[in-house]
Amino acid sequence: MRGLPRELPPTAGLPLRLADLRPGRANLAAILAGQLQTPPLQLTCSGTAALLLALRVLHARQPRRSVVVVPAYTCPLVAIAVHQAGLQLRLCDLRPGHFDMDPQALATACREDTLAVLPTHLAGRVADVDTAVAVAARSGAFVIEDAAQALGARSDGASVGLRGDVGFFSLAAGKGLSIFEGGLLLSRDASLRESLRDAGERLVPRRPAWEARRSAELLGLAALYRPRGLVFAYGRPLRRAMRRGDPVDAVGDAFPATLPLHRVGRWRQAVGANAAARLPGFLAMLRRQAQARVEWLRAIAGVEVFDDAPGTQGTWPCLLLQLPDERCRDQVLAQLWTRGLGVSRLFIHALPDYAYLADRVPPAYVPNARAFAQRTLTIGNSPWLDDATFERIASVIERAAS
Repeated sequence: MRGLPRELPPTAGLPLRLADLRPGRANLAAILAGQLQTPPLQLTCSGTAALLLALRVLHARQPRRSVVVVPAYTCPLVAIAVHQAGLQLRLCDLRPGHFDMDPQALATACREDTLAVLPTHLAGRVADVDTAVAVAARSGAFVIEDAAQALGARSDGASVGLRGDVGFFSLAAGKGLSIFEGGLLLSRDASLRESLRDAGERLVPRRPAWEARRSAELLGLAALYRPRGLVFAYGRPLRRAMRRGDPVDAVGDAFPATLPLHRVGRWRQAVGANAAARLPGFLAMLRRQAQARVEWLRAIAGVEVFDDAPGTQGTWPCLLLQLPDERCRDQVLAQLWTRGLGVSRLFIHALPDYAYLADRVPPAYVPNARAFAQRTLTIGNSPWLDDATFERIASVIERAAS
């Protein structure tokens, strides 16, 4: 097999095994709630579907409020969910050089019309939710923790997603544990949990065709989420998009205008439950690997690596780096992005700069979010990225930053 092409993933997902594909009747949400030590979790067909349900339930409680405040640098799916819920987006600029929302900008954005604020645990790093909670409380807004990329992350010993009113995780490909597409809703408030369950029963139909499609995609993920298979599933589409000059498509930032809602079938739940037994050990391994490499990168002048804040323990699907400027970042990407090494970008633009979102995202002056988009890149933290390959990546970064 030597000499065959390999492609490393941009984020580290738990590889599935043949034994994981056996059917069963396990309750995936209950198993993960036990692992994470949370109140009961609610399984949804995607993390975005979880956000959509949360928005609809909260809007039913505060029907006169219609604005959702989100970081100006976040996944485009957030804007699509807000629009699909019939609500309006209001962007909050970031802190300079950081992914957290700027506290002053957040205070200005939260008004009497604000329904909810979405602090975001980006790339597995734990966000400053306490500031968002304090600011939202002054205007009477809810807080929804976007923990789509942070399944298993903790703050002060407790799972993320519990400091706000509602939280949600993603079970999409590359998000730690995956059933190809899936999500989880959580809340510490029993009344909200009941409302979310009721909304799921009322609003989410059984769509056998969608579940059959997701089941086939999960089989594809199980077969191809390996360095050899990812050449076809990820590497070739990435390089085609880059040859077209379409980085948005290259990182998977282009999404349909409407998100499907359907119920997750028993087989996909069983696959997730079978694999979940390995999730704690997998996350611990990624943490050990990442911490050694964070120290390696910190030795490079001008490079900032986002690490755990005091009292937090994030997950490590990838390493999130901020380089001195856009020129330096682009120089690194020119050498590494399409080389199959797992080096990529998280999101291409700040939200106002996606042309296809122009009807859902209002224009906004968000210089810090734009600078963050222009200066950051990611290095995948998969178990297939060996030290020799990582050293090669670090060397390219060091030369560009010097």
